[in-house]
Amino acid sequence: MSNQAKKDQTQELIKETAKNLFFVKGKFDATTQEIADEAGVNRTLINYYFRSRDNLIQIIFDEAQRVEQEKSKIIQDADLPFKVKISKFIESSLSTSLQYPYLETYIVSQINKGNCHQREIEEDVLNTLYKDIEKEMELGNIEKMAPVQFILNMVSLLVFPSAVRPLFMENLMISDKEYDQIISERKEIIINMLFKN
Repeated sequence: MSNQAKKDQTQELIKETAKNLFFVKGKFDATTQEIADEAGVNRTLINYYFRSRDNLIQIIFDEAQRVEQEKSKIIQDADLPFKVKISKFIESSLSTSLQYPYLETYIVSQINKGNCHQREIEEDVLNTLYKDIEKEMELGNIEKMAPVQFILNMVSLLVFPSAVRPLFMENLMISDKEYDQIISERKEIIINMLFKN
């Protein structure tokens, strides 16, 4: 393996380790030393590749935002019936929640710090989505409401259980494994709450 390949591999290992600590284990305050120890590398390599813990965090946060944006593209780009598009979006969102159980919690914490207010959807795409929702309401497939309410309902049903995962696990006395099972069962529940038929 070339030196460059080794460097790339080490850099990727550090990033994946930080993602695992933050988004899988929920350790948002992990230190540079903790990341290095978990990755099995010298702490100085984190500064060598990323200059600082903050830069590393920004890089993995930007990657997390790209994951969120990819989910939105399912609704924007797919030429599928509306309910199928929404179903695929829900499935993708739940899959991400299972892969990275604390990602939504982290994103919400960053929003609260003012670090995450990028528009993910263009106005014309949003207007098309609203028209699609209105059409489904006229067909009787969705309860009549302002289209924005449909979006808020869908996102709330998806994001809230993940964003407050630690709180629910503690208060409902649920293990990680049990909570993952609950999340994996939500697709049909959400679809049935959003659509009449």
